[in-house]
Amino acid sequence: MALTQTSQVSSNALAADAQSLNALKMQAGKDGAGAIKETAKQLESLFMRELIKSMREATTKSGLFDSPQGDLGSDLLDQQLSVTMSGQPGGLSAAIERQLTRQTVPADTSGTLKMATPLGAPTAKPASVSQTGFVEQHNAAATAVERATGIPASYMLGQAGHETGWGRKEIKNPDGSTSFNLFGIKAGSGWTGKTTTVTTHEVVNGETRKVSAKFRAYDSYQDSFNDYANMINNSPRYAQARQQTGSSQAYATELKRAGYATDPDYAAKLNRAITVTQQLRRAYA
Repeated sequence: MALTQTSQVSSNALAADAQSLNALKMQAGKDGAGAIKETAKQLESLFMRELIKSMREATTKSGLFDSPQGDLGSDLLDQQLSVTMSGQPGGLSAAIERQLTRQTVPADTSGTLKMATPLGAPTAKPASVSQTGFVEQHNAAATAVERATGIPASYMLGQAGHETGWGRKEIKNPDGSTSFNLFGIKAGSGWTGKTTTVTTHEVVNGETRKVSAKFRAYDSYQDSFNDYANMINNSPRYAQARQQTGSSQAYATELKRAGYATDPDYAAKLNRAITVTQQLRRAYA
């Protein structure tokens, strides 16, 4: 239903038809401020109607002269009153409108990944263009690794996004080209592949210091996802994390406990990043 069509719908009809209201509410995430404002008004109208009905039932006693026709008249009167009282400045609809506006996630520049959370659900910070683009770029590779290894794609995408600043701070080779290392995996003594040495930050005894470290380098981003999954699934160090793939918070906590990073707030930051990727990937469904 387009916004021009939405604006022509009778307020009385919407106040009496919850199905039509739900359709308008869904349209609010697509058609902008006008639809959101109308949706908020209709939600307030439904609330006021139920409130008036409850007050009438609490103060009116049944009697010999009650009839279905009388009940219908009362219902129609309640409906008209609720429509008249809704949408007033400073009323409930203004608060609902603000809530719906916060829940509508802006689309990226291509117009994709636009979604809204249900009214009353916990709201999250809207995804940025860089986060959206990062997930779109690497979703296929992460999904392929999830199928092969069982590690949730959203967990890997969230961690890769956090480690690289959503693609803006990838580890580079000396010539400025990317190392394709999305997970900040260092090159230990057992690594026989390509490497690159860069200056990074680590927390040592509570202090953040700059250190020079050698990191693994790959031929593709897919190789980076494959190597990360291989490390998580086969290293005894991350055995506990492997058991916690049902909870992003528990998974992030076990990675931090295993020493994946020195940042004391790593688990909380990683869990937030995973939450973002989970929301964005749901838009693909």
